[in-house]
Amino acid sequence: MKVLRRISALWARIELALAALLALAVTLLILLNVVTRSAGAALYWVDELAIYAMVWMTFLGASAALHYRDAVAITILPDAVPDQARFWLAKGVDVVVMIFALFMLWFCWRWFNPAGLARAGFDVMAFQGATFNFIYAEPTSTLGIKKVWVWLVMWAFALGACLHALAGLSDMRPRPRILST
Repeated sequence: MKVLRRISALWARIELALAALLALAVTLLILLNVVTRSAGAALYWVDELAIYAMVWMTFLGASAALHYRDAVAITILPDAVPDQARFWLAKGVDVVVMIFALFMLWFCWRWFNPAGLARAGFDVMAFQGATFNFIYAEPTSTLGIKKVWVWLVMWAFALGACLHALAGLSDMRPRPRILST
């Protein structure tokens, strides 16, 4: 499906653009940290923000790598088999990625429990009392924001991985053999 491949490509470009911005943010935050610490006025929240920016950058980049098929791989088997077998090996990888992404979505659904939150009338205290799930109330150590905002990257990764795997499964064009050097 050509449309699905285009959507996947657009989403991958967005993921990479955001990951690049986050990489820049990490660099600037670390530089700010160095400057403030050497001036004797350390900003402790900078460390935590840099870590969260790096986590988001990593998950977004990993999802985009699934679209571009740029993930680290051992290619001994695909390099040794004929093109037709290599094609079906790639489809097998897409199936495994799709299964993994669907499990990630299921785990996110269970962890974030949006249905339980809705049943509690979007009252976080009632939700916590009924489920003992504190995902919506736990604050970060120094930033003071709710960690749920940081953990939302899990949804972004799982949805992106599903989209890229589905696009890979729908693409029935054989890929040219890439010879490694």
